[in-house]
Amino acid sequence: MDRTAALARSYARDVTAAPNGFPGQEAVRDIAERHDGRLLSYRRSQDSLTTVVRFFGEHEDTSMFGLSHSRAYHCYSIVLRKGAEGIPRARTSPLEGCDAI
Repeated sequence: MDRTAALARSYARDVTAAPNGFPGQEAVRDIAERHDGRLLSYRRSQDSLTTVVRFFGEHEDTSMFGLSHSRAYHCYSIVLRKGAEGIPRARTSPLEGCDAI
């Protein structure tokens, strides 16, 4: 789970660092793929960019029965908004998980 969240944060940093404001949909798709993600949703306005990206994660769970491995898709909603100084700031919100679309 930590790796998946780190990928989402890294994706958000790269999108935020794109030159000339918010990148276009194809550029965002490429950034998502570089971070082992898949772009599911893209919505852009003058002052904000909202994307939903699905990341695949593997998890280890420990219980009284031992160690088990599970795999799951997790979607993150990444919202970028221009601050007062015009620089985009990212907010990453995990969603409830998502299907293997």
